[in-house]
Amino acid sequence: MYQTISTQLENNILTITINRPEKMNALNQQVLADLALAVDEVYSNKQIKGAIITGAGEKAFVAGADISEFLTLSDKQGEELAKKGHVIFKRIESSPKPIIAAVNGFALGGGCELAMACHFRIASENAKFGQPEVNLGLIPGYGGTQRLTQLIGKGKALELMLTGDMINATEAQAWGLVNHVLKPEELLPKAISILQKIQTKAPLAVARVIKCANAALDKDQDGFELELKEFGACFATKDLQEGAAAFIQKRQANFTGE
Repeated sequence: MYQTISTQLENNILTITINRPEKMNALNQQVLADLALAVDEVYSNKQIKGAIITGAGEKAFVAGADISEFLTLSDKQGEELAKKGHVIFKRIESSPKPIIAAVNGFALGGGCELAMACHFRIASENAKFGQPEVNLGLIPGYGGTQRLTQLIGKGKALELMLTGDMINATEAQAWGLVNHVLKPEELLPKAISILQKIQTKAPLAVARVIKCANAALDKDQDGFELELKEFGACFATKDLQEGAAAFIQKRQANFTGE
């Protein structure tokens, strides 16, 4: 089904692995197409409760875009390529099911942008982050100028994007770019552990939290108004009745997503 990624569904968690280790898992148009299909699967498959995106091998999550594809593109074609990336990464960001980036090495350029599109990031100790596009006469084109600024603030984001420098995992955690830094062998188990904990929560509430948190960064939405609406909508769900009853009865809730 896929040419450049592999997937594994286990215990309601879909692990999506960018599988071009010989190219440091660089993003090309085929990777973007495969990734779009995998994200569609996250949305449509009821067995999937959450997803992990990671890279094959020990060196790279995604070490940027496939630069060889850029040499023949016109300005309009470049814009169209960026639009494809925007659509796919926005779909990741908007997923009602949590998607974690397990960053296992270099996350540069489009790779950093992919990680930032996920709901949050965890990183191995050898991870490196950066937006070095200015070294190529480019700017980040898959949402990087916006998401990096939102995540770490304008000053730090501009320094990274204008110098093309990389930061290590410890710096990325200190700057708020990643939630956890782990030994490489602990990375996927930690991502799975987080998703398994989220799976015990009410799925409709989880989706609404993601929706409202995204609205906080969307200038076209009033996040407070959306929160009011989504909070009220929870009262029409069986999950709220179950959650409240379980709390009163001091037992584990059995949420059904209804």
